This record gives sequence, structure tokens and C-alpha cells, in this order.
Amino acid sequence: MATDSGNLNLSEIKPHIPCKNGAPPVSWRVLLAGTIFLGAFLLFLIEPLFAKSILPWFGGSASVWATCLVFFQTALLLGYLYADLTTRRLTPKRLSTTHLGLLLVSLLWLPIAPQIFWRSHAQVDPAWRILGLLTFSIGLPFVLLSATSPLLQSWYARRASGRSPYHLFALSNLASLLALLSFPFLIEPRLSSRQQSILWSSVYALFAICCSLSAWFNRINLTAPFAAHQAAVAEEKGRPTFRTKLLWLGLSACGSMMLLAVTNHLSQNVAPVPLLWIVPLALYLLSFAMVFAKRQFYSRWFVARLLAVVLGTAGYAIYDSSITHAIQISVPLFCGVLFVVCLFCHGELVERKPAARYLTSFYLFIAFGGALGAVSVGLLAPHILSGIYELPMILLVAAFLGVVVLWFEGWSARFFWASMTVAMGAVLVFNVRTTRQGTVAMMRNFYGALRIQEFKAGRLLPYRTLLHGTIQHGAQYLSFPENRNPTTYYGRTSGVGLALEYCCDGPKRIGVIGLGAGTLAAYGKPGDSFRFYEINPQVLEVANSWFTFLKQSPAKTEIILGDARLSLESEPPQQFDVLAVDAFSGDAIPVHLLTKEAFAVYFRHLKPDGILAVHTSNTYLNLAPVVKLLAEDADYPVRLIVSDEDAPRMISSADWVLVTRNQEFLNEPDTFAGGEAILVPAHLRLWTDGYNNLFEILRPVSYSTRPTGDP
Repeated sequence: MATDSGNLNLSEIKPHIPCKNGAPPVSWRVLLAGTIFLGAFLLFLIEPLFAKSILPWFGGSASVWATCLVFFQTALLLGYLYADLTTRRLTPKRLSTTHLGLLLVSLLWLPIAPQIFWRSHAQVDPAWRILGLLTFSIGLPFVLLSATSPLLQSWYARRASGRSPYHLFALSNLASLLALLSFPFLIEPRLSSRQQSILWSSVYALFAICCSLSAWFNRINLTAPFAAHQAAVAEEKGRPTFRTKLLWLGLSACGSMMLLAVTNHLSQNVAPVPLLWIVPLALYLLSFAMVFAKRQFYSRWFVARLLAVVLGTAGYAIYDSSITHAIQISVPLFCGVLFVVCLFCHGELVERKPAARYLTSFYLFIAFGGALGAVSVGLLAPHILSGIYELPMILLVAAFLGVVVLWFEGWSARFFWASMTVAMGAVLVFNVRTTRQGTVAMMRNFYGALRIQEFKAGRLLPYRTLLHGTIQHGAQYLSFPENRNPTTYYGRTSGVGLALEYCCDGPKRIGVIGLGAGTLAAYGKPGDSFRFYEINPQVLEVANSWFTFLKQSPAKTEIILGDARLSLESEPPQQFDVLAVDAFSGDAIPVHLLTKEAFAVYFRHLKPDGILAVHTSNTYLNLAPVVKLLAEDADYPVRLIVSDEDAPRMISSADWVLVTRNQEFLNEPDTFAGGEAILVPAHLRLWTDGYNNLFEILRPVSYSTRPTGDP
């Protein structure tokens, strides 16, 4: 038999089930559709499930999800490549046998679970470790799930005379969308990580059975005479040109880049939680489902005009970023931009879809473009760009694609989209200049972008700030003696200030999770010892080079590089008088530092009368009830200290929860004058490594134009 899918050897045709009007039997079509649905559901259920389970291993960074998306897009490409090669080069019998064998081998990966060997230690960029972990933990099952839709569509196309298989791609995207929406609302709130893993593995075993049956029926029933005749007819009019293939690549890459750019924006400025991972990905899939459906929901005339509107709106939002500081505005706005851009890109892909003979190659180019987009934003951008400029850059790419796609619509369309491209280029230039305004240094790595800014304005003395994204992580006056005073969230009336002042007499041993600018070292006295835990090497470089809190402190200071929890778990008890957990002032919080297991580690390192001080200032999340539940579970009293802003002294308002059994400290009359009650919602459960749900503690926020941490 010839190896090309378009040339079947009629001498090898086997008996088949009769098909009315060229349509395969209903039972076979139902099995095929059910298998595609189940495979797509599992494919996109495992993404948030597995990414959340490894998030604590890599410092809870928002970039963990971006790196996971790189793996998912790349594995999807491998699955599509496998489907394309096997469909074109293997006979139906050999293809079915090969696929059956791989499905059986993939069962060895069950139950799925991240392998402890890959757990991160101190390193500059753990992206490659994450990719290795995902490859060895879910690699083969994920690739086979990825191959399911194009592979089974090609089987359908061989048997269904004159019937388009592309609606099955819409079915697979609807299944993926359903999986994504079920995770944060049905699965995550009810099941622990282990239970989720067992459930997924059980359903995968069912999928393997269904897919094996589909492969077997493909092997014995596929080569009907009408199918052989159809496949033998060369559909030259449907052969894609080189220009068309480049457009496939560019359109799919643009959609993928927009997905990662918007996801990064939300994860870094709100929180790296599955809910905010899933919304952009769900919209991305919804755009595919709409344009590939039998009744296509795509009008070039309408979507092109809508694209112009959202590009203009997004450009203005980047120009005047103050209007998007509120989550109620930023999330709908940027998700809307993502959806329209993807609807345009994917709609234009459908406008250029080839004949069924080239189906697997078409999907292969889509996957290749998706992988290129993911790698560009997820892996290359943090090393190439000093700031987070991906969003305006991709708006520029989308406008340029508008020029290419709509070039033949006439001179007015050419002029308009060329002008839009120039406008998006101007937005990019403006964004770069604005980011650099007042900035004396910029750097970026896996853990995000850092900026050091200097200000000499108004009645304030000259000062310097450290920004991580849009959130301030420290500030210091440049002149003596003001440069020795603690600032921002660490004023002397803040919870941590009171803890350091009244915890005990004599020399103190202090632990701090989160270095920032090193502000807490300003409390150091001769004989004291401060031990800082910091995951980002660039933060350590900044604290030593651009701020003087560490250098000026008379206390002994130590810096432990790496994830704080992993470091503390590997150390003997440190006997801290105070342990300050300051990893939550930014809005992308590491959840693994707020679990029952994490608090057990903290208490092991405290003296019996030591104080655990947890910084809970956060724009979007009400963290104090979580801390209270964890403390009460360990039988520790808690106090919430809310301190006020003092702008002349550069003091920000701050919320600190103090956890301690030190009765002398708790009875100190001046300590808790500003204490407030912590109200725990009735539905809130104790957080553990196996269960946590940030959706439960989202707080209603005002439409403030100033995010937490602004000076």
C-alpha cells in the first residue's frame, strides 16, 4: 500500500460496514465524537490541575503558568506532528496498531503526579526544570491526547464521503472549554490535589479504552470503496500555497502570543491562581469553537471593525494605565482584547482551511504557530526584554496581520490598517519610554521585572523605590539620617514594627521571608541577627547595589537564596524571636506559604514565645481569615494590626497578622491599640498543600486608580 494518505491500494480493501450515502455508521460516529470530546476534556483539565500542583515547588511565581503553557503548546505540536506523520506514512492497519500500543504504554504514567526529583532549588531560571518535570510526568499521555482530535478527524474524513470533519475540531474545543470551567467551580473547591489526580487518571483509562476501540474499528472498517476513491482523487484546487502556510503560522502564533501576554498581565498584577489562568485560555478556546462550528460564527466585515475598536481601546489603556488599575476594569478589558484578536486570527484560519486531504498538515501548522508564540512570550521574552512589553508588541503584530489579511479589500482598508499599525507602534514606543521614565535601572528574569526609580519632587526628600511590576517592594530616602528609617509597610507602628520592638529584651534573632529592599534590616541593633530568605537573585543584587538598609544595619545579616519554604524545611530549627512572612504585599502571591504544612515549618523555627508576623496587605485578596484559621488550627492566638499611612515619612498603610503564644507580648497595652477583629467567612476551609482556593477570599474592591504599594 502506498504511504500517502491520498493514494490507497484498492487490492488491500477489506470488508466494511455498509454506509448510506457515504456516511459512516451512527455508532462509529458517536464513538469517534465521544472519544474526541473525552480526549479534549482531559487535555485541558490536566493543564490547571498539574500547573497548580507544581506551583509551590517553584516559588509560586506567575511565570510557572507561562512556562507550563510553553510545554502544553509544544506537546500539542508533537501530538499534531505524530497525527500528521502517521496518517500520511502508515497504512490504517499499522497506524491503528501503533496507536493501540502507545495507549497501552501511556497507562504506565498513571496515576499522574509530579515527580519529587524535579523540585526546584536555588536557581536563576527554573523554566527548564519545569519543562523537564512536565515531560517526564505527563509527557506521553499529553501528546496522545493532543493527537486525538486531528487523528480521529482524519479517520472520519476517510470514511465520510463529501462530509467535512472540521466541525469535530469545534467539538473538541467545546470539550476543552467545559473542562477549564469545571476546574475552578466544581473540581478545585471539592477535591484535594491527590483526589483530582486519581479522578483524572481514572477517566484517562476510560479514554484509552474508547480510543482503542476507535482505532480498532478504523483498522477493520476504514477502507470502504467510496473512501478509497475519494482519497485517490487529488484535490489540487485545495492544495495550500506557501503564502497560505505562512499566514497559518502567523495567525496562530499571534493568537498564542496574545493568550500568554494577557495571562501574564493578569497573573503578575492580580494573582497566579487557576481562575485567572483559565479565563484567558477559555476565551482562546471559545474563539476556536465558534469559527470551526458547522454554523460558523465569524464575519470578516464585523470582526475586522471590532478588532480596530479593541486595538484602539487597548492602546489607550496602555497609554493611560491609571484607568486599568482596578481589577473590575483590567480583567474584562484585556480578556475582551484577547477574545477579539483570537476570533480574528482563528476566523481567518478557517477562511483558509484546506481540503480534508491536508487536514493534519493544517492542524500541524496551527500547533507550530501556537508553540512559536508560547516560546516567544514564555521563554524568550524574559531574557531578551528588560521590561514587560509583550502586550503592546502583540497589539502591533495584530494590526500588521490586519494589513496582510485585508490587503485585497481595497485601498481604504490598506490605508486604515497601515495607519493602525503605525498607531500601535507609537503605543509601544510610548510604553517603553513611560516605563523608563524616572527609572535608573531595569532587569527581568523568570520571577518578573524589577525597576528602580528615583524621585525628587514636592516637599519630599529625594528617595528611591523598588517596583516589581506595578507593586512597590521597598523605598528609601537618599539622605542621612532619613535613609536609616524603615518605610512603606514596615513603619514603627506597623505589626512587624511592634513585633520587633516588643518581642523580647536583649539581642534578637529575626527571620524574614522576602527581602525586597532589605527595609527590615533598619530595625537591627548590635548583637541582633537577621536571616533573609529570597527566591529571586536579582532582588538580592538590587538590595545590595541600590539600597543601603543591609549595609548600614549594625545587626548581622544573612541572605539565603532559594524558595523560603524549601530552605526552611531543610534547615535545623533557627530559634527565631520573630519570623516575618512578607511575600504577599504584591498581588501575585505564593499560596504554598499559606498552608497548614507551611505554618508547621514556621512554628518549628520559632522559639516557644516567638512571634510569627504575616503581612496580609493585598488589594484583591482577604488573607487575614486564612492566617487566623491556620493559627487556630495550631492553637495559637492571633492579632490583626492595621497601621495608617504617613506620607511625609513615606509610610504606607499596612495589615499585619501576629501569631504568638507570648502572653507578655499579647498583654502589652501599647502593642495592640490598633488591633482589629478578623472575621472568618463561614465557607472558608483550612488551607493545606492539597487544598486551597483563592476564589473564596476575593474581596470586593473599589475602583481606585492606585494599586497597593504605590508611593
